[in-house]
Amino acid sequence: MVRSAQAAYEALNPALNAIVTSTFDAALREADSAERSIASGHAPGPLHGLPVAIKDSIDTAGVRTTYGSPLFRDHVPSADALHVQRLRAAGAIVVGKTNTPELEAGINTRNEVFGQTLNPWDPSLGCGGSSGGSAVALATGMCALADGTDHGGSVRIPASVTGVVGLRPSPGRVPLYPSRWLFDSLSVPGTLGRTVRDVALMLSVMAGPDARVPISIVEAASAFAGPGSEIRGWRVAWTRDLDGMLAVEPEVAAAVEKAARGFADLGCVVQETAPDWHDALEIIGPLRAHRTAVVTDELRPRKDEIANPFLREFIAKAGELSLLEVGHAEARRSRLWERTAVFFSTHRLLLLPTTQWPAFPKDLDFPPTVAGRRMSGVVETILSTYAVTIAGLPALSVPAGLTRAGLPIGLQIVGGWHREMDVLRAGIAFEDAFGVPRWAPPLRRPT
Repeated sequence: MVRSAQAAYEALNPALNAIVTSTFDAALREADSAERSIASGHAPGPLHGLPVAIKDSIDTAGVRTTYGSPLFRDHVPSADALHVQRLRAAGAIVVGKTNTPELEAGINTRNEVFGQTLNPWDPSLGCGGSSGGSAVALATGMCALADGTDHGGSVRIPASVTGVVGLRPSPGRVPLYPSRWLFDSLSVPGTLGRTVRDVALMLSVMAGPDARVPISIVEAASAFAGPGSEIRGWRVAWTRDLDGMLAVEPEVAAAVEKAARGFADLGCVVQETAPDWHDALEIIGPLRAHRTAVVTDELRPRKDEIANPFLREFIAKAGELSLLEVGHAEARRSRLWERTAVFFSTHRLLLLPTTQWPAFPKDLDFPPTVAGRRMSGVVETILSTYAVTIAGLPALSVPAGLTRAGLPIGLQIVGGWHREMDVLRAGIAFEDAFGVPRWAPPLRRPT
């Protein structure tokens, strides 16, 4: 598999720029060693020999990790991040680092170190972000699995617009270490694959508690490898737009409605309704700025050297925030969670769009209008994923259709508190029942 992934990388990466630091030479040596291990009778790990790509914001021992920033252009970590250690221990073979916006801020994957990653469905379009390089590498066969990180939707968004599967787990399900903020409930490591079963298998390896990360969820992870697919009788809510809160392109809204009808065909009790997240946009601003202040604390003396305008905006906001503003936002978030808990006490799942739009032109930071509504900025254009983040829930993006122009549309399946098993089971049921095609983008891996 590593050789097949390398062939795809050599054929397609020069045009798409998904993997920015290749480790295929070392990966081939590891693959040969893995074959010899099997021949010698050693039991394989759950990811034995699978080529995995790692986001360039995640530390990898001895491999350049730039975080997409000129400030770290030549940075080489001395140790793997915790979940990379777990992937390697399970037999995965790291084939390279994938592109990300500078310091993971933005929904168009480009930076001044490596340039831009393009969408294999149409290279005139962006691939989402911030885990865009991982999604493109997967969609084109440069790897079998990839990791990412997800704050406002950075795993789910690129999964949606490139036609792959992406999971945002609950905070603490996959501990992030090292991290500048060990209590971070907003940004989490996530998993990307070409099927829901692939994502579930990867989660079964990456998840599990670690005493160095105090928000770790103390539950065994192995069960995620086989979540099942029976969802008959589940109560499922669906919404096009969160009661008008979201601007959603009509083709996207239609795909979500069709998926909801599919869940009814699977024996679910389906209802068009939504949780009350009306103040999510007002909550996000202060909390995003507060998090930026924490994770960029050591960089603030060099903030003028940061090129990313989205990141500079939130660094500036952090300097203007009062403690009362942050406290007020957290208090409102607590009330939002209380309403969310009531909603999920009577509904097992929530279905809604992953992205409110299909892929947008590569030269834009975000789509300026969605469904005829003028957008105020990046956050409003990704409110369908960011509101889920604020609620602290696990969410899965699965391919749910194509636009008339032939671009992927993602369905977001959201579960209740710590209910990753539910979203994985529902995603598998959706894939199995409706034979959602493994669409291959026009720029694809060699056959």
